[in-house]
Amino acid sequence: MTSPVKRRKPGVPHAAFEVVAMATSAGGLNALTQILAALPADFPAPVVVVQHLDPRHRSLLAEILGRRTRLAVKEAQEGDKLCAGTAYIAPPDHHLLITPEGAISLTDTELVHFVRPSADLLFESVAASYKDRAIAVVLTGTGIDGSLGLTAIKKMGGTVIAEDRETAEFSGMPGAAIHTGHVDFVLPLREIGPALITLVMTGEDR
Repeated sequence: MTSPVKRRKPGVPHAAFEVVAMATSAGGLNALTQILAALPADFPAPVVVVQHLDPRHRSLLAEILGRRTRLAVKEAQEGDKLCAGTAYIAPPDHHLLITPEGAISLTDTELVHFVRPSADLLFESVAASYKDRAIAVVLTGTGIDGSLGLTAIKKMGGTVIAEDRETAEFSGMPGAAIHTGHVDFVLPLREIGPALITLVMTGEDR
């Protein structure tokens, strides 16, 4: 399997990790806003986000988040090449996967755990493509989406963060993640952004 192609904006430093994959559902806008707002414009890894959204309506999530962070934010499109300092938001009603070449693939295949996009599919594809250079983050939400995929991240040597159930608006998703026993860090929401800066920009967990 080929290694993902590394793309960085001019002036963006080397990353200890090469991708951050986040998953959230109910309560996600507030959680994503707090985390992405904490990241600097030169954050040296791409951020890929699965947020469970109503498939019947066009999403404004990328536009809203783009006004609240120094990162570039865009709704993911088929074939996008991941670039550091950019957050990619899964479009409604499409699974988002990352290819071994570091590109986005969108599919409308069957629901996984009653949802599309699926955090499990995103995490599994990131694990396969980036192995120990990946971070998975599970935030507020109902259900168990993400708990299988984060196991794949951990199996390949990646790092897993879950939001503390005490700060999560909805504790289902982070609780299911924690229950797997494969979470490296359980953090209150306010600490997740700073932790990502530390991990990605210094690699201090290694």
